[in-house]
Amino acid sequence: MIRKSIKMFHIVLFVVLTLSTLTHAIIHPIEIRGNHFYDSITNKPFFIKGVDYQPGGSSGVNEHSDPLSNPALCARDIFLFQELGINTIRVYSVNPSLNHDKCMTLLAAAGIYLVLDVNSPMVGQHLNRYEPWTTYNDKYVGHVFHVVNEFSGYNNTLAFFAGNEIVNDKTSATNSPVYIKAVIRDMKHFIKSNSARIIPVGYSAADDLSYRISLADYLECYETDPLETVDFYGVNTYQWCGEQTFITSGYNNLVRDYSTYSKPIFFSEYGCNEVLPRLFKEVSSIYSSEMTSVFSGGLVYEFAQEPNNYGLVDYDEFGNVKLLPDFFAFKEQISKVQDVPLSKKLLLQNQQNFESKNVRKQKPKRKVCELKYANLDISKGIPRSMGESIVKSFNNQEKGKFVPLTQEDMTSNFKIFSVDGTVFNKKPIVKPVPEPLADPKDSISLTSKLNPLFSLICGISIQSLLNGLF
Repeated sequence: MIRKSIKMFHIVLFVVLTLSTLTHAIIHPIEIRGNHFYDSITNKPFFIKGVDYQPGGSSGVNEHSDPLSNPALCARDIFLFQELGINTIRVYSVNPSLNHDKCMTLLAAAGIYLVLDVNSPMVGQHLNRYEPWTTYNDKYVGHVFHVVNEFSGYNNTLAFFAGNEIVNDKTSATNSPVYIKAVIRDMKHFIKSNSARIIPVGYSAADDLSYRISLADYLECYETDPLETVDFYGVNTYQWCGEQTFITSGYNNLVRDYSTYSKPIFFSEYGCNEVLPRLFKEVSSIYSSEMTSVFSGGLVYEFAQEPNNYGLVDYDEFGNVKLLPDFFAFKEQISKVQDVPLSKKLLLQNQQNFESKNVRKQKPKRKVCELKYANLDISKGIPRSMGESIVKSFNNQEKGKFVPLTQEDMTSNFKIFSVDGTVFNKKPIVKPVPEPLADPKDSISLTSKLNPLFSLICGISIQSLLNGLF
């Protein structure tokens, strides 16, 4: 009888763990310590290895769909993300009224994080860079809060971008900087009031010599409200083209220019296509000791092929995929990446800046704003918040959540073809990744992971079964 019970227990345990793998997304939130990202449980530095992902471009988000609302398409592309070996994607716009639970759970199961822009090309959902006072209103801020509220429920939401290349010429540099800061402030106040954890808020900047340093410095400072400052800074740069080096590409200048920046910095876009085929030799520099003390990785522009010819893959009218040469070139380079350990000195500095495990108690190091910044107009001051009156209306609104997955959810029925037209994979399946090793005190007990679906299948509760066996 005892032998039979033990055998039964082993069978149950196998099925339970299998189901648990398919239905639970175990992924650790990422947090900021000093000027780097860290896994909040394993305490290891986290370097972004990813791609920018917005199939369909600006038309890829509408009332009915966005890049993270169709689970079948997500399964197809997340399988390919795993083939590339990345850990992060950036999505430029979503419709927060749609359901993203299954796609976000699929990403989490695959061990992939999301950096999300809160703006959208749809009317009333972005700042007018030339006349921002005409668009910074209750409707716009309400949209931003809706996005943040929806995606704050997922552990794999790594960060939010408050804007992308809003400052990109003289007129926008005159009118927009203070409004960018206002949106950052509003988002961070909302997260503090409505999110169970602090999610970093940053800005993605054009790599323009006229504004590169001044805008980064302005977004780093604050006068009276510490939530006016960015938590991180993204740089869109395309200066490494073809066969170049750390020096000839000017990457050494980027490291020099941001060497004293107090926030994490990463490439929010990179991958010059002026020289084809792209070789992505810059990858080895981005993750080398020459750069990792300042930069936390980067995102290749971009996953899906568009008219500007930056794609790693192309889709046909039926949703099938053809892998382009750039897919394999990037995969080859990223496969060589071994995250360079930070120096003991930098690890210690980051830990000292991170004074408590409770990040809500953190106060950013004060950097007082200057009266003027080169080529920027900040003279009008930061506008009064448009979000104060609507923050409380989100208190009881439902957030996104991880949901059960089946084998069918994780399997793609789309065809994937290699460059030469041959079938790349007959049955693409998203592979659940194991939970990263954590400290024993942070581990979750087996019974807390046991899947309630098993009790539905067997007609008994797992806990009662375990109690009966022992």
